[in-house]
Amino acid sequence: MIKRFFTRLTLHIDGFLFFSLIILMAMGLIVLYSASGKSPDRIISQLINMGVALTVMWVIANIPPQHLLRLAVPAYTLGLLLLISVALFGDISHGARRWLNLGFTKIQPSELMKLAAPLMLAWYFNRYETNLRLKNYAIAAILLLIPVGFIARQPDLGTSLLITASGFYVIFLAGLSWRILLGIFAAIGASLPLVWSVMHDYQRQRVLTLLDPSQDPLGAGYHIIQSTIAIGSGGIFGKGWLKGTQAHLDFLPERTTDFIFAVFAEEFGLVGNILLVTLFIIIISRGLLIAANAPTLASRLLAGSITLTFFTYAFVNMGMVSGILPVVGVPLPLFSYGGTSMVTVLLGFGILMSIHTHRKLVRT
Repeated sequence: MIKRFFTRLTLHIDGFLFFSLIILMAMGLIVLYSASGKSPDRIISQLINMGVALTVMWVIANIPPQHLLRLAVPAYTLGLLLLISVALFGDISHGARRWLNLGFTKIQPSELMKLAAPLMLAWYFNRYETNLRLKNYAIAAILLLIPVGFIARQPDLGTSLLITASGFYVIFLAGLSWRILLGIFAAIGASLPLVWSVMHDYQRQRVLTLLDPSQDPLGAGYHIIQSTIAIGSGGIFGKGWLKGTQAHLDFLPERTTDFIFAVFAEEFGLVGNILLVTLFIIIISRGLLIAANAPTLASRLLAGSITLTFFTYAFVNMGMVSGILPVVGVPLPLFSYGGTSMVTVLLGFGILMSIHTHRKLVRT
């Protein structure tokens, strides 16, 4: 009976992907213990976040992908209505209007769009699979840019870039021509002066700080300077667990969330960084393999988008902590402290597992 229960429990869980994710989360927990100053409260809170996120992943993994696609339009519509509500009635905190107060809790609707947008685009392309034309790609771009515009206006540059990336991956994987793609990149390049003119002052400062952090070492450049010092001081083998001076002497800001990679690099060095990057590559490779073997266009697009968005999360976080990208407030997935990001990421992996384990049951 126990064997049957275990078999039912793990029926739609991809074992290889699951254990890779657990190893990554365990490494994050070990670094969080050090980064938080050995705080048991932080560890317990993160364990609760993990439990909730893994439960969500299991539930989603057990729902067939064709049923998930039926949620595309309602989820996208709900997300859009919530974003409009945020623009009209949202709470303002630290100069940003990102949260909606429901009375008993606050929600950030942009998190819903991280999955609702690619799900909507995958549903749309699947509907016109046999007769995709240029206008279909144009409509898909409009469907993507509407929520991105609302989120960028909040302002939330990091989330708007991630949602743009997730939607772009769907459009690209649907077969967008390279000539059109090059034209889009050229148009983006030509519009940079206009983008610069409409950016907020703090966003311009982030770009200027990226080019020269030393121009404001105690202000805008402080985060990048301290994180690069931490990464560089780790050397090849690191200073050892719980022995990172940048974090423990309070030089490193946001060390349990966005800048936790700097703590890891200082304590485990280049060797630890290589192991961490290898683990990310293993997870991404598994996701791309699932996408390649998916039985329908929609599931291929969705699986590919989820996997490449996970790669974008990791790349942008490590890039901004290392000083090669602007600081845009993106956590290291499944590593940084925080519940919302963890639930969103594992919900995506739940969809991946659903696509993989239900593939023989889907009529092609």
